[in-house]
Amino acid sequence: MPDFCSLQGKRGLVIGIANRDSIAFACARQFHDLGAELALTYVNEKARGYVEPLATELDCKLFAPCDVREPGQLEGLFEQIREQWGGLDFLLHSIAFAPREDLHGRVVDCSRDGFLTAMDVSCHSFMRMAHLAEPLMPQGGTLLTVSFYGAEKVVEDYNLMGPVKAALECSVRYMAAELGPRGIRVHALSPGPLKTRAASGISRFDELMERSRQRAPQYQLADIDDVGAAAAFLVSDRARTLTGNTTYIDAGYHIVG
Repeated sequence: MPDFCSLQGKRGLVIGIANRDSIAFACARQFHDLGAELALTYVNEKARGYVEPLATELDCKLFAPCDVREPGQLEGLFEQIREQWGGLDFLLHSIAFAPREDLHGRVVDCSRDGFLTAMDVSCHSFMRMAHLAEPLMPQGGTLLTVSFYGAEKVVEDYNLMGPVKAALECSVRYMAAELGPRGIRVHALSPGPLKTRAASGISRFDELMERSRQRAPQYQLADIDDVGAAAAFLVSDRARTLTGNTTYIDAGYHIVG
């Protein structure tokens, strides 16, 4: 029987690696170990020094800058993929951002510019990637993004990112419906709290992690490798009839939280 979880022959784009502890890197490592060829990005020259050794470790032949706030940079990345590969089988969008003063304040106090920035980087950029990926996936493909339980329920100190991630998860459902006839599947990964660089910007995050650990049915937290394993399954052919879902990787916390 063939191994349908193999990613041999597949090509994927991973956006959002900051360092070795990133969710995106754990996913990329799983994709690579299952045989996929990868393209990785870095947000700016400062970040390049952290990400380039990881790209080398994963044998990436395509390594390029991508700051979704820079006009034309995302489009240029997809043009590189078209020229070098001719197509794309999957992508992972694992980026989010909100200005610190808006992230640390109440939702009702957030600035207009802060809200628009958070929505642009954290949500609309995924729609843009889907738009650019669609013509590169004539035989179908998979689009993944990363959310959090605070999209569904109020999580103390998650603040502005709650509404933003809720919009992201809703976008996943609409995009899955629109792209389904093209054979393109769309998913949101929703890990429990993880110690990542992005999470460090959230106030009292260690307390949030401990509360989650105590309430989760399995009395533990998932780690980034658990997220990577779920991502690898979802981009594999074994998950070919799954789409539009938010997949929780949180030791069951979402059913009791």
